[in-house]
Amino acid sequence: MADNLLFLTGKLAEKSLKKVLDEVQNNPKTPPFKYRIQQIGVSVAALMTPDLIARRLKEAGDADKIILPGLCQGDLSQLEAQYGVPVERGPVDLKDLPQYFGHAGVAPDLSDYNVQIFAEIVDAPFLSITDIIKKAEVYQTQGANVIDLGCLPAVPFPHLADTVKALKALNFQVSVDSLNTDDLLTAGHAGADFLLSLTEKTLWVAHEVNATPILIPAKPHSLPSLYRAIDACLKAGKPFIADAILDPIHFGLTHSIVRYQKLRKKYPDIKIMMGVGNLTELTDADTTGINALLFGIISELDIHAVLATSVSPHAVNAVAEANIARRMMYAAKRDDRLPRGYSNGLLGLHDRRPFTYSAEEINEIALLIKDPSFRIQVSEEGLHVYNRDGLHAGQDPFALYPHLKVDNDASHAFYLGVELARAQIAWQLNKRYVQDQEIEWGVSTLVQDKTSKTAHREASIKEKAIKNLNKTIDDAKLARDLS
Repeated sequence: MADNLLFLTGKLAEKSLKKVLDEVQNNPKTPPFKYRIQQIGVSVAALMTPDLIARRLKEAGDADKIILPGLCQGDLSQLEAQYGVPVERGPVDLKDLPQYFGHAGVAPDLSDYNVQIFAEIVDAPFLSITDIIKKAEVYQTQGANVIDLGCLPAVPFPHLADTVKALKALNFQVSVDSLNTDDLLTAGHAGADFLLSLTEKTLWVAHEVNATPILIPAKPHSLPSLYRAIDACLKAGKPFIADAILDPIHFGLTHSIVRYQKLRKKYPDIKIMMGVGNLTELTDADTTGINALLFGIISELDIHAVLATSVSPHAVNAVAEANIARRMMYAAKRDDRLPRGYSNGLLGLHDRRPFTYSAEEINEIALLIKDPSFRIQVSEEGLHVYNRDGLHAGQDPFALYPHLKVDNDASHAFYLGVELARAQIAWQLNKRYVQDQEIEWGVSTLVQDKTSKTAHREASIKEKAIKNLNKTIDDAKLARDLS
């Protein structure tokens, strides 16, 4: 039986909503549904609140579900109790309703992955145990499975054992990265779970402790030496992870990827690690794309672990990006699909559908406006700002300012300046812009604190009220003086 859906909206969106719903309903990919639109007497759908809806919508009729605008704020449980049916928010932009109805597939399951992230604290010897724990907690929040303590050549790490024990006491998995066998033995005896990096010449350390060794070639680029270390572990029944070492661009990147392919072909079932920092840290390019590409290779080669670093300021989110990339690639491989439509987390600078309204559609909406409040939208052609007094379009906010006539309204001018600046940035970068919302930057998006915006709006309302009161008083005085 088809679902009966009740869509609540405002005056301005009603026409567009019906058009989109008709298109969705007539699409053969859409499961059958019936719908009804209820316009509840507000001009902007985003201004709806649960209290307002509860007052104006007396009953839900035969609806099986009520769909609210995506920007509707507040607790919806009171509405569900009042109408006796599920109440949920739709997409922020009604042009995304096809995706809401599943035309892009069901909501992707990104809960699984098969790549462990080792997040390296590269300056661990210089940090206190307390500071190391703080960094570890941040990396864990970003998705790290193992905290790697990086040791530095000729730099003492006297609190290494205590650091490992402190992290283990907090249930962290710990690895220690050093070419010094004394460091590795100390870490292993303290309870480290993994040791980076052992060669065929230092493999004896792995037999002294319970930690799992990460194996690397004894000589740079020497796969035979890595093979010998692998074979020794296989013969002894010792768990291990092998790393063929990823080299930076122009210093052997392509050959190193080939090494990983050869390693996988020779040993189809072993666990392999790739250190991705040699690309993310040592390339002046946005790390989101680098991580996406690397994790595609990692997925194809069935690599089970990565060593990620977050040192350079441009790689500050490398661990969080790795977390998204591993889930995307796992899901795409599972579904036998291209890695598209799973997450926007790695789309930092651009969006796949930045401009959901054409200039013509914005013009049609602008004709419906009957109040002085400004609306701002972005199309492929540029910025559009409009109210009841008309619509103005352009690509430069400074060129639009003379048309806004807010010279004597500082708070409104400030607000419009902020929003038009966001709109211009979004237009220039092909990003989605929604008025009163922060631009989405993928994994780099910050949680929006609306306190300052609310305070500014309240102050602006108070300022206008005072101005209106003063004007009324002045008018009264003038009338008295003239009488």
